[in-house]
Amino acid sequence: MNDAAPAPTPAPRRARVRAPELIGKGGWLNTGGKDLTLSDLRGRIVILDFWTFCCVNCLHVLDELRELEEKHRDTVVIIGVHSPKFVHEAEHQAVVDAVERYGVHHPVLDDPELATWKQYAVRAWPTLVVIDPEGYVVAQHAGEGHAHAIERLVEELEAAHEAKGTLRRGDGPYIAPEPVATDLRFPGKALLLPGTGHFLVSDTTRHQLVELEADGETVVRRVGDGGGDGGFKEPQGLALLPDGRVVVADTVHHQLRAYDPASGAVEVLAGTGKQWWQGSPVSGPAREVDLSSPWDVAWWQGKVWIAMAGVHQLWTYDPEAGTVRAEAGTTNEGLVDGPAAEAWFAQPSGLAVSADGERLWVADSETSALRYVDSELVVHTAVGTGLFDFGHRDGAAGQALLQHPIGVTALPDGSVAVSDTYNHALRRYDPASGEVTTLATDLREPSDAVLVGDDIVVVESARHRLTRLRLPDEAVRVESVAHRTQRAATEVAPGKLRLDVVFQAPSGQKLDTRYGPSTRLLVSSTPPELLAGGEGAGTDLSRELELNPEVTEGVLHVSAMAASCDDDPANEYPACHVHQQDWGVPVRVSAEGTPRLPLVLAGMDG
Repeated sequence: MNDAAPAPTPAPRRARVRAPELIGKGGWLNTGGKDLTLSDLRGRIVILDFWTFCCVNCLHVLDELRELEEKHRDTVVIIGVHSPKFVHEAEHQAVVDAVERYGVHHPVLDDPELATWKQYAVRAWPTLVVIDPEGYVVAQHAGEGHAHAIERLVEELEAAHEAKGTLRRGDGPYIAPEPVATDLRFPGKALLLPGTGHFLVSDTTRHQLVELEADGETVVRRVGDGGGDGGFKEPQGLALLPDGRVVVADTVHHQLRAYDPASGAVEVLAGTGKQWWQGSPVSGPAREVDLSSPWDVAWWQGKVWIAMAGVHQLWTYDPEAGTVRAEAGTTNEGLVDGPAAEAWFAQPSGLAVSADGERLWVADSETSALRYVDSELVVHTAVGTGLFDFGHRDGAAGQALLQHPIGVTALPDGSVAVSDTYNHALRRYDPASGEVTTLATDLREPSDAVLVGDDIVVVESARHRLTRLRLPDEAVRVESVAHRTQRAATEVAPGKLRLDVVFQAPSGQKLDTRYGPSTRLLVSSTPPELLAGGEGAGTDLSRELELNPEVTEGVLHVSAMAASCDDDPANEYPACHVHQQDWGVPVRVSAEGTPRLPLVLAGMDG
């Protein structure tokens, strides 16, 4: 009798996947006019960053990658693959503008038809794909929080390919474009300073505030060093406080700051300088609680209300108590009305208080919606239907369409002007009539507007200027257009659908279970009737969904989170990281469809 244990069965080797070629009709940016191929990059570690410039999570990832990009600049080449959601984002000049606006210092492929997106089977913005020096895909990560894991992988690839002789060090293919001289560069928001008639403008790309004379052109002073670190970093929203100071949404610093026009002093009011993550406090002393990409601010009901674009919520800052707290939104991305704590937003980016003080208007950019919070703290939608429908259509609000608005301005008659950013238009919604009209067109990415007497001064962000318009008596006539996000639907089999969120802890790390489950999965659908079972929250990253046989298409909304920590028993305080992503997956039910839907949070789907 042989008591020896049988030899373990070796794990099946995963087939190596050759990286598909990089193709995009828009061509290449930041390369000095040269088209790049993967063979040009052989010997380097390539990180593909699939992004679109409307997406705040994509902007977070750009910031996350900067340190890695600098530290490994002789071995790593980051390639941005711009993959548009909105029609405007498929315009080449808009991509050129976005690359400058957000300080993208690596080559970018403009892929307006999502050709490379489809080749790599990408399902979400943002997604990162790592290609080794021999041209094989070795990892895929969706969402935020993966920079540490990718750096660990880069170090392993450097060592392995140095030993094999397949690593090629040297300068990357990035060539900076020529700078352009203008007084403003992609300004974000503006307000009228009392007493002077001057404008204060957030000069976002230059990391400053700029005070302009009443003509909207002559520079009076600049505030901030423009370096992006010691002062402001991509500031956006501005609001007057009762004491005469201006509160500033210091977006990339994840803070609120106060600027005193009288003394020139600037101080931090709220935020730690670190980005908020799931599990972080949602209330407390203002300078001890993390924030996430505050985009606009407004003074309402004795507090500063904050459009917290990075987590799809509205927060408040109470200057008397010195506290912040989440007021509206669940952090789930979508369009759901109701009591503030149960409502869903999608990247709220503009705020304004109605003339009578009864409503807080919200430009909810990713749902192309105009929303409001009433005095009872209930959220309502005036215009817009959800994440995937947008366009330029006037008429009854129930069927009217906007395209990624990021500014809103209350008008004296109770109506509201909407900076309809990706339609290059100023729109108006009148609650009394329930009608949407167009006030002006031929603006360039308007991001805010300020009322000055009978005029309205528009921040034309992509023309780098303020533009004064007379409020028209009659609406401009425009041809109606309607769009849906152009991503192809995934064909799924009827009945049972296996949902697997793939997560592999980074090398040297393990799931963090010290305080209970380290993973979270939330599933819902549009329309809600699409799912006959499997919706709701849980801790298992795999779940069986049941599709309603009477609904043949819709969108599955999946939100996943996983926490991992250094796997070193000797370390009493291991470094921990949170990985998270939201997916909106268009699906179509068909007999030939797949019975399994894999979504890669981190790693590779086996």
